[in-house]
Amino acid sequence: MSNLTFSLSLLLLSLLQCTTTLAQSPVAPASPPVPSGPPNITKILEKASQYTVFLRLLGTTQVGTQINSQLNDSSNGMTIFAPPDSAFSGLQTGTLNSLSDQQKSELVQFHMIPTFLSITQFQTVSNPLRTQAGDSGPFKFPLNVTTSGNQVNITTGIVNTTVSNTIYTDNQLAVYQVDKVLLPWSIFGPQPPAEAPAPVTPKKKKAAAADAPNSAVTSGAGSAFVDVNVMVLAMSVVIAVCAGFVS
Repeated sequence: MSNLTFSLSLLLLSLLQCTTTLAQSPVAPASPPVPSGPPNITKILEKASQYTVFLRLLGTTQVGTQINSQLNDSSNGMTIFAPPDSAFSGLQTGTLNSLSDQQKSELVQFHMIPTFLSITQFQTVSNPLRTQAGDSGPFKFPLNVTTSGNQVNITTGIVNTTVSNTIYTDNQLAVYQVDKVLLPWSIFGPQPPAEAPAPVTPKKKKAAAADAPNSAVTSGAGSAFVDVNVMVLAMSVVIAVCAGFVS
């Protein structure tokens, strides 16, 4: 065997060993994609801008934190109607300042439905929609929706408005812009008159008063009984006297 042949053999053997070593070396797994996490309503509205008043209400009432927790813990999703600053400017001066902390919280939650609704799904919902504010009955927190094509109309009994823009949607959270603040009837509407108290039924007089005539009758009967006894006694005396004369 020549030196050239021997050198080529060594080279081929070295290449074979190197290839075998590489094949046996573990391959580093691909890095998993970084999860995006649940949507954050505060960050969404901050990015969209022009929602500073609504964001302030979300913060002061702690509803924003509550909503983010629900999105993280529930699979039902959420639908939010967000009024821009111009919608709040349309309210009478001092409207928000006149509300109690509880009413502010109810006002914010009235803009939220605890389930995800796409624009097309509004065509099949049942009215009234139940919001985060609670009872959707008359004089409480009713929210009714009608559609005309892709237009979504909303009424609270106090305010009529429409969905004018889709701010965000990801099949878990839908955020829609509405042109007016949704004013719930429970806070801003006239309340039904209080029910009149039930009439008081007069009580009957006590039994003693009712028994008075019976006492009188009994008293009269007693007097008659005494009179009879007197008459019997008188007759007995008369009979005895007569008997004496006869004898």
